Amino acid sequence: MFELSQDHEDFRSLVRDFAAAEVEPHVAQWDREHHFPTHLVPAMGELGLFGLVVPEAYGGSLEHADGGAFTSLCIAIEELGRVDQSIGITLSAGVGLGINPILTYGTQEQKSRYLPDLVAGRALAGFGLTEPDAGSDAGATRTKAVLDAGEWVVDGAKAFITNSGTEITSVVTVTARTGTTENGSPEISAIMIPAGTQGFEVAPPYHKLGWHISDTHGLSFSGCRVPADNLLGERGAGFKQFLKTLDDGRIAISALALGLITRMREEATAYAKERTAFGRPIGANQGVAFPIADLALMEEAGRVLTYKAAWLRDEQEAGRRSVAEVKAAAALAKLYTSEAAVTATRIATQVFGGNGFMEEYPVARFYRDAKILEIGEGTSEVQRMVIARGLGLLQ
Repeated sequence: MFELSQDHEDFRSLVRDFAAAEVEPHVAQWDREHHFPTHLVPAMGELGLFGLVVPEAYGGSLEHADGGAFTSLCIAIEELGRVDQSIGITLSAGVGLGINPILTYGTQEQKSRYLPDLVAGRALAGFGLTEPDAGSDAGATRTKAVLDAGEWVVDGAKAFITNSGTEITSVVTVTARTGTTENGSPEISAIMIPAGTQGFEVAPPYHKLGWHISDTHGLSFSGCRVPADNLLGERGAGFKQFLKTLDDGRIAISALALGLITRMREEATAYAKERTAFGRPIGANQGVAFPIADLALMEEAGRVLTYKAAWLRDEQEAGRRSVAEVKAAAALAKLYTSEAAVTATRIATQVFGGNGFMEEYPVARFYRDAKILEIGEGTSEVQRMVIARGLGLLQ
């Protein structure tokens, strides 16, 4: 059975210390100002956070991971997410949606061109899947790419793309229709489009409910031309590639949600011990104590589901577990922890009472940040569909 090693726990302490020193003191101001702290990315790179699943040849530390590289990444995301969800998703998307597709499907030349800077935190990469009219139904992709004179000509739009418009964004991988398959369905391929390419426009940042620190933009492509060898992986394999990418991403989102649940349990417990009413701490009342006990249950259950899925992912990398096992575990973990996170913020805010509605208390920020966890990397409805299919209930 899986368990976290002492090396993993030591790594957790390292990331927790970093988050406490470099993120916690500034995060409330960054959130108010909707400021993306570009300087934090190379600091995270120096700590090795972007290179946990990347071979040493590209600046990573995979050879030294002792078989638990993906688990280490989830620990880092959890600990950053415990302090701020936006910083956690910056790492999660930077690795899972930026680095991993290039690492998994890229040519040697593509890996050598992009990975060293991405691993070091000198650059970020995005992954353009979602469109204004194609979210959960990713097969409805309308962005098109046509080969012309040795170049892909890309036209279309993407929505809600993380890490896509920072001053250090180097490339965005986008899914696009590149033809039609024999059975008449769209042929979906992945194409890498460097930042600054003519015809590639980044829209102004969204005005979001939460994740105010995270960089999120819409993208548009109009006659955008890139070399034919910017194809990532095999032509027509883009749909299959992004499904694999999403499996990993769902475990990462589960780790992000776990960090939030843990913080809500910590905040609510501390406040219930300090705040008094009618001459005693409010935590002495069952009406307060019992919901906080539920937070402890959510945290423990979420931890088991998240790190079982991460362990299975590491075992799959070693050839000891199947893709189907990871897919099922990822959906279970993501579904439970994301929905529990939304509930956890509601409980914590209620414990804080009127103070919970005030922005100077972190529970308010986490309350705003929680909802997207049930949407990104596959909605709760999609997770239930994946789980049901695994049970043989849906076709």
